[in-house]
Formats: sequence, structure tokens, C-alpha cells
Amino acid sequence: MTDETPTLEATALKHSYGDVPVLEDVTLALPAGTVTALIGPNGSGKTTLIRALAGLHEPTGGTVRYRGPETAREIGYLPQRPEFRPGFTARETLAFYAELLGEGAADATARLELVGLAAAADRPVEALSGGMTRLLGIAQATVGSPPVVILDEPGSGLDPGMRVHVFEIAAELADEGAAVLLSSHSLDLVERTADRVALLDEGRIVRSGSPAAVRDDLGAATLLEAYERSVAGDAGTVRVRGESA
Repeated sequence: MTDETPTLEATALKHSYGDVPVLEDVTLALPAGTVTALIGPNGSGKTTLIRALAGLHEPTGGTVRYRGPETAREIGYLPQRPEFRPGFTARETLAFYAELLGEGAADATARLELVGLAAAADRPVEALSGGMTRLLGIAQATVGSPPVVILDEPGSGLDPGMRVHVFEIAAELADEGAAVLLSSHSLDLVERTADRVALLDEGRIVRSGSPAAVRDDLGAATLLEAYERSVAGDAGTVRVRGESA
């Protein structure tokens, strides 16, 4: 169910690392009940923007405002490289987070089932593959049903079928009322799943709207074609603006 009220809103965000500007006047609203996909070249500022939205660092300028309901956990966040304390199983790890949020063990089990890790629930986290660790990170980000879920490259390291599943999870969370933001280079899945797209290039949002609107605005047949037409310079060249993604 889509609600146009922004649950999380960034206004005129700026961020620099020393003298290196990474974000410049970025404004982005995340309405409840929608999936917003953040796309752009490596080095364009995506992770810096995501970390600012998740409250992990203060931007150099601008504001981030949470406008959702008061809950035990307002924002669930999946970093690019999730890590978990060794010596615990996947189930125990999620149960720990659930207990911190006042949720029961049933919520932890439900989150494992949501991401497709139920069969590995009793496997130690250090024995999980990279892809399975990412799935556990997605499950952890959804414990307590936060109104905002932010996923930084959730499909990275997953096989094609699991990448599709991750996007299905994002859509399901939005259907349940969450404002979901994910970054991804899988533009075919973004085109199929996202309600909104924000294309970040050289620290600025240069295109935004529904995938269809972005395509139509540029006369492009696919989102990939629209992306290539929107990115400044060589789309195959890494941007160097103080970060790696």
C-alpha cells in the first residue's frame, strides 16, 4: 500500500571528506509503501548517501528527517559487507537482535524464513557463505519491522535466483508499509521492482521518478539505456570522489 508521505526525507544534503566533495545538494524522499532504488556509477556517492540516511554519520550540510511512527527501531540497515560475531548460529544471532527490540524468538525465525535461510538456521555464522551472510544481514535489517529499511547492494554476491528473491523481499516489505531504499547495479531487477529510481552521478541526483518516467523522459527503451544516457562521461570509468561505491 503506497503512502506519499515521506517516512524519511533528506534535504539539500552535502558531504565532504576533507577537501573532497562527495554529495552536493541531494534531496530525496522515501514514502511509506514504496521501493526506491538508488543507482549510479561506482564512486558516485551512493554509500555516503545511504550512511547519512541511516544515521551513521552527520552530513556536512543539509538535513535528514524521520517522519514515521515512534517504534523501537525506526531504520533497519544492511551495510555492503555485513559482519556478525562468530560462535553463534544464524538463529541465535537474530534472536539476540529480536530480544534487544523486545521481539520474541518467533520474529527471528520468521525473518530467517523471509530471506530463505531457514534451512541454515542452526549453522554457525562463520560457516555461512558470503551470500548467506548477506541474507542474514537482510534478515537482521528487518527484525522489529522498522518503518524504513535501507539495503546497500543487497544482491551482491548472490546467484541470479537469490537476487530475484531479494528484490521480492524488498517489494514485500513495501507492501507491508515500509519505506524501502536499496542500491543496486542490477538495473533489470530495479526496472521490474522499484516504484521510484534516483540516479546519483558525481554527488548529485541527476534523474528521479518511476522507472517508466525516467525511460520516457530520455526516449530510452530500457532503464540501462536511460542510465547510460544520464551518466556524465564514460559510464565504464570509476568516479573518484572520496569513496568506493
